[in-house]
Amino acid sequence: MRVTAPVVHLSDVVAGYDDRPVLHGVSLTVAAGEVVAILGDNGSGKSTLVNAALGLIPLRSGQAALFGVPVARFRQRHRVGFVPQRVGAAGGVPATVGEVVAAGRLARRGLFRPAREADRRAVAEALAAVGLTDRERDPVATLSGGQQQRVLIARALAGEPDLLVLDEPTSGVDAASQAAFAGTLRGYVARGGTVVLVAHELGPLEPLVDRAVVLHAGRVRHVGPVPPPVGHHADPGHDHVHPHAPQRAGRLWNGGVRP
Repeated sequence: MRVTAPVVHLSDVVAGYDDRPVLHGVSLTVAAGEVVAILGDNGSGKSTLVNAALGLIPLRSGQAALFGVPVARFRQRHRVGFVPQRVGAAGGVPATVGEVVAAGRLARRGLFRPAREADRRAVAEALAAVGLTDRERDPVATLSGGQQQRVLIARALAGEPDLLVLDEPTSGVDAASQAAFAGTLRGYVARGGTVVLVAHELGPLEPLVDRAVVLHAGRVRHVGPVPPPVGHHADPGHDHVHPHAPQRAGRLWNGGVRP
């Protein structure tokens, strides 16, 4: 029987920024078709974990692989869609919604090849999935924060990835946009997609999650069902909108931003 390699595999990873380690011996395996939530308090290492898994930061020690290939040698970037944490959808460049979403096709078709019918169809389907078909020709700057976040999700979906990595996709987003995003993600998972979802808390995304990984101080403290909320997060009617500071823009990486 043919054994399929894990979509994501981390083994005893130590990683961080400059001279400061953030992750301390983290291991994680994500199988095809799984929805795995990475949870924890601010500063626990959630974003660092996905950056290490995607090869966006170097490892101090340990191993990381995507689809069975060490990240340092992984070249099939079209297989991964990355939605970074709270960056502007146009990155400060004047662009329409359709232009930003079409950028998600570049890793699959190549930078200098003209768009084909398959590319145009994928963009149209991605816009429909996030409910922004009627805004395709509008400047991204005219959209609300929640709508801009949906543009980033559409850009990742347009690349038709096998793996979708989402870093705090609903932070600072209104409840209606959170519900719309949950519906979009449900459709992606139903088509066989794999999801790694970073969140401070899950809100309407919780029913989609197969397994939760809770980090604390850069170490894995829990793997299994989503733990119940504690403190003020357990209060009835607690608002799940948590604003975060804008993330520094960087190089485009298949629908995401590379530090």
